[in-house]
Amino acid sequence: MRTRVKICGITRPEDALAAVRHGADAIGLVFYPPSPRAVDAEQAAAVVAGLPPFVTVTGLFVDASREEVARTLARVRIDLLQFHGDESPADCCGFGRPYVKAIRMRDGVDLAVEKTRYHQAAGLLLDAYRAGVPGGTGERFEWARIPPALAGGVVLAGGLDADTIESAIRQVRPYAVDVSGGVEREKGVKDPDKIAAFMRGVQRANH
Repeated sequence: MRTRVKICGITRPEDALAAVRHGADAIGLVFYPPSPRAVDAEQAAAVVAGLPPFVTVTGLFVDASREEVARTLARVRIDLLQFHGDESPADCCGFGRPYVKAIRMRDGVDLAVEKTRYHQAAGLLLDAYRAGVPGGTGERFEWARIPPALAGGVVLAGGLDADTIESAIRQVRPYAVDVSGGVEREKGVKDPDKIAAFMRGVQRANH
């Protein structure tokens, strides 16, 4: 099965279009003000306005209030929610959208337990752990920690770029991969050439 690709941390309409042009299935909008890739609702709506159909728009939140999430959903077309903080299963539900829960792979994380706990999630996104940083670290974790029985349903993130993506997919065989910093010229600004190289790596791994 083809590995799906999400390009996260999109801040500009032209970057979203470059992602789609090179074959990305989804884009990610970061609604977390401390992030260098954060967007507000107005910026996000401008990004989404130019997208063609069949591209999944993902909204990323970190321990946001229910009111904040609802306000954003009222102003921006968001197809999928991604929760990247310490949200409980109850915190992630009730918005009328499917959601993905990010799991930061700190020592002692049991993915089978997390999968059961977040059984209503569309999937789990696995990212590297760094204390005090909810994501976007550009670091990778040890992929061997992912049980093969669960790998086909996860979204793999953390330290992926054109140099690592082919081996990552061949080793893990995830449902999807998520990249942000690995395809950037600078934080929040994507590089079309890096996106193209990344997508070529995905395609090689799927053949």
